[in-house]
Amino acid sequence: MRIGIIGAGAMASALGGGWAAAGHEVRIGARSVDAARTLASAINAVSGGHRNTNGSPASPVDVHAATIDVAIAFAEVVLLAVPVSALTELLGTYDLAGKIVIDCTNAFLPDESAPEGVTAFVLSEDAVAERIAAAAPNAHVVKAFNLLAAEVWAGTDRVFDGVRLAVPICGDDPEAVRTVAQLAEDLALQPFLAGGLHRARYLEATSVFTVGLWFAGCDARAMLPPLSAAFAVADA
Repeated sequence: MRIGIIGAGAMASALGGGWAAAGHEVRIGARSVDAARTLASAINAVSGGHRNTNGSPASPVDVHAATIDVAIAFAEVVLLAVPVSALTELLGTYDLAGKIVIDCTNAFLPDESAPEGVTAFVLSEDAVAERIAAAAPNAHVVKAFNLLAAEVWAGTDRVFDGVRLAVPICGDDPEAVRTVAQLAEDLALQPFLAGGLHRARYLEATSVFTVGLWFAGCDARAMLPPLSAAFAVADA
């Protein structure tokens, strides 16, 4: 699959590197072509060490740098791996019509009401994915990969306490959702189909809440029982 990644930071590196190692064609597009080249070279330098989920050597495809417009034109799938503050200019400048657009962003701001010495966050806007879809009405926007830090996606650990790490996915176009689900599988992750794009705001809120707990030293996983124990009886 042809994937255009917009951005040259940690998330672009983690997901782009994983997808290249899985055999996808990846173009890195950034405002600084030098930054895109640096990231592409770094991914290519390490991608030969990736292995498939069955332990066999992967068949990586070289990643190439490009301008943003070239990366978008090349791609079937576009990953927006840029700060939320860059989205307005990006969406107003480039045409994403017909593309599957993965939004992995979070609109985090420091929570100024948090106690002194406590790191916490709030959202600067409630629904980034919906704003992207409104600005690019002919694109197929899918929210995914926003819950965890890039270092998790870049790592090799995929099973925790006997359960494969999952990626919740929200989108309105069934084919686009299936495509992103397969891209999650290609990273040895478990896709969770989490509803339409109107539910993406809940993923964004979950992320800001959970990350705040982690920064506070709380194990967010402890909030939820395993599926076998998660049940409710409707009130009579």
